[in-house]
Amino acid sequence: MSETRKILAAAAMALSAALPAQAQEELAVDSVVATVNGTDITVGHMLMVRAGLPEQYQQLPDAALWDGILNQIIQQEVLSQSEGQAETLRTRIALENEERSLRAAEAITKVAEAAVTDELIQKAYEDEYVNGELGMEYNASHILVETEEEATAIAAEVRDGADFAETAKTKSTGPSGPNGGSLGWFSEGMMVAPFQEAVETMEPGAVSDPVQTQFGWHVIKLNETRNMEAPALDAVRGEIAQKLQAEAVQAHIDGLVEGAEVDSKAAETLDTSVLSNFQLLDQ
Repeated sequence: MSETRKILAAAAMALSAALPAQAQEELAVDSVVATVNGTDITVGHMLMVRAGLPEQYQQLPDAALWDGILNQIIQQEVLSQSEGQAETLRTRIALENEERSLRAAEAITKVAEAAVTDELIQKAYEDEYVNGELGMEYNASHILVETEEEATAIAAEVRDGADFAETAKTKSTGPSGPNGGSLGWFSEGMMVAPFQEAVETMEPGAVSDPVQTQFGWHVIKLNETRNMEAPALDAVRGEIAQKLQAEAVQAHIDGLVEGAEVDSKAAETLDTSVLSNFQLLDQ
């Protein structure tokens, strides 16, 4: 850096430090930060660009982003003003879609935010977890082999007194074999359907007949069952909030559509292949 540039930079820093604190506080969304051929670029324009940055850039300090955002807007503006860049049909329709999308997103955000309160979350938690039917959990072990004949013979062995865990260690081809076939605790939906259905019909301590799944043939021993316990509220708070918001948003949309005058009959008779005719946008 030349001595002249160093002096100018130092002077600029000194000047910014000497400005009163309220100078920056007076900036508003329509405060002009630059002009391009008479077109204003405002704080609002820069804020919207920053709001749309990927997450990794959101963490950067304002000073590190300022020049990049401003230069991007300036470059976009000069390009938009360049010769032959008058508004086209494609641009106009894209802007209409973007405006519609942004307005819809703002409406959804308002509904979603209003749908979540501590009281509503607490009520939903009590309805679903405290007072609801949570189902059963199962603790089971299994021995996995390739054929039904092998499974039938093993089932007979353990029913005649052979130790299930030791038999699993020596004969099971599954990854749980070295651990005595133990699968630990699981609930509905965690096992493939034939296995789950077999377990749900068994009593603790029972050994199943051979059960076939895509993995092979299983001999199952049901060790224990228990009622599922309700998780702590904090563990499911986010899940409950998302569910409440999704339900509120869908109900709001359904209500608006039902109350609107919507006539889409014309679309029912159109040739749907038009959806691939992008040349229409170039007219």
